[in-house]
Amino acid sequence: MYYPYFRGKQFELLTIRDMAGLLAENNFIPVIEPVRESLGGLKRTLSAVHAAGGHAIVIVNPYHGDHQEDGAGITALLQEEFRDADNIRAGILLRNEMTVDEVMDCYSQHADHDPVLVHAGFNVPKSLAVALEDDMSSLTNVFVEDHAKLLYRRHFDQSTRILIRDGFKRQRNADYPELEEFSDLHVTYGDLGMAGFGDFLMVGDAYSEGGGPAYAVAIHLTFIDPDKDDVMYVYHFVSDTKDTPSDPAGKFGQALDKLIAKLDSGTSNILETAAINEFRDLHAKGHFPGLGYVKKLSMKHHIETLADYLG
Repeated sequence: MYYPYFRGKQFELLTIRDMAGLLAENNFIPVIEPVRESLGGLKRTLSAVHAAGGHAIVIVNPYHGDHQEDGAGITALLQEEFRDADNIRAGILLRNEMTVDEVMDCYSQHADHDPVLVHAGFNVPKSLAVALEDDMSSLTNVFVEDHAKLLYRRHFDQSTRILIRDGFKRQRNADYPELEEFSDLHVTYGDLGMAGFGDFLMVGDAYSEGGGPAYAVAIHLTFIDPDKDDVMYVYHFVSDTKDTPSDPAGKFGQALDKLIAKLDSGTSNILETAAINEFRDLHAKGHFPGLGYVKKLSMKHHIETLADYLG
């Protein structure tokens, strides 16, 4: 149903671990592209998903990060630690430089982990569909919408198809508007012939190694508007101070004040999730937990919001 796409940085993995029970309960399946050399955090995260009875897809040939030249360590992790875990699947990322033969080699190598194809720039879909014809009915294909339009997806219409849309328009924190549309895919995926949908949460598809100094702090929170056909929107609560890299705690406090004021207005449509309770607690205590933790809370809220809507 819902396939959130995570790059495997620390707080992304912590989010999955913290939410393992909720993800499993709602049949939400995270797609994880490991970007850090150390795979200890990934192992702990997959163990938590497995223990909760959930499912996950792990990209074995990442495009970004420390494993982009060689994903052998990820393959070894799956084979050594999760060989008998049929709920942990290998994801093969299809980019524009890959050939059909390379895809099929990787597909065969990971046959023990029920491979999922993640289409993100591949450019010979017809030839690949022919090569996969015998397996198509049992195959899951995940399409990143910006790289796989309707004609492309039609080649795989006999398979289980998932569509991922990047609803987060990433920009400098100081430049975010207060409110913008995020996505309607949670409402329309079935109309598009898809068995499920996904997104890149509050991070977006654009990859960066790490943030520089935060001249402004922004808290991003999604909500579903029942008065607008259940379209999902995102609030950006941005600090007033935007011209200095110092005092991130003070800037977080400014952004949090705006969030709490919007919540207390009674007109926000923001679901009172466990993550929102944490934001309220941080506000009451005047505590700054660090920007990574703030991002984690935004991602948790997003997942909780979709769980409430789809449940």
